[in-house]
Amino acid sequence: MKEQRFFYVPQAACTHELPSDEAVHAVRVLRLSAGDDIYLMDGEGCFYQAVITLATKSKCLYDIQQTMPQTKTWSGAIHLAIAPTKLNERTEWMLEKATEVGFDEVSFLNCDFSERHAIKTERFERIVAAAMKQSRKGWKPRVNDMVAFKKWVETPREGLKFIAHCYDDVEKKDLFSLLTETDKSEDVTVMIGPEGDFSREEVALAETHGFVSVTLGESRLRTETAGLSAVMMAQLTKRR
Repeated sequence: MKEQRFFYVPQAACTHELPSDEAVHAVRVLRLSAGDDIYLMDGEGCFYQAVITLATKSKCLYDIQQTMPQTKTWSGAIHLAIAPTKLNERTEWMLEKATEVGFDEVSFLNCDFSERHAIKTERFERIVAAAMKQSRKGWKPRVNDMVAFKKWVETPREGLKFIAHCYDDVEKKDLFSLLTETDKSEDVTVMIGPEGDFSREEVALAETHGFVSVTLGESRLRTETAGLSAVMMAQLTKRR
């Protein structure tokens, strides 16, 4: 069976040309040429079967043969809000794996105890796009710029809202249990703090804005592991 070659092309139905980085990969790395079949994903829920009509060193044009709408395998929207780790590669690993599992949006928080106060959004975008292609997902997660915790938590948002932290003297509920008891169609937002956790003031502020304090289980998890665990729990409880 011939291997299917997938490429990420935003607004694929309108452009009819691979983005420059995808064109270079198709022509110089894979050595595809005019007449070869390729598959496109627009990151918004649609795959396309296409044929290459022109291939040069820097350009790759195509003609769409078939449109293949995808069905999302989970209900509602899964939004992860997380403080980036000090080591970038740990956040990158989490983004890759969370995209493979499936989620909708990620926001990065600048918290009281954060060890990283800036991110490279473009690099994160490339990582989730590559993971989307590898895992054959119809939707690319939205990657938001970093924002101050207070500004983010005070922004109104719909659906279920949770904040995971390690303070034993603050009443917490089990996230997985809560999700199994709720409507699958509800949007879910989970906040994960930095390696030093959220501050008590941040937890209190989040609770005043409707966030429920939760635990992710008995183990004490690293930030990136906690983020991936939260996405996985939401996925398991929101599957169609």
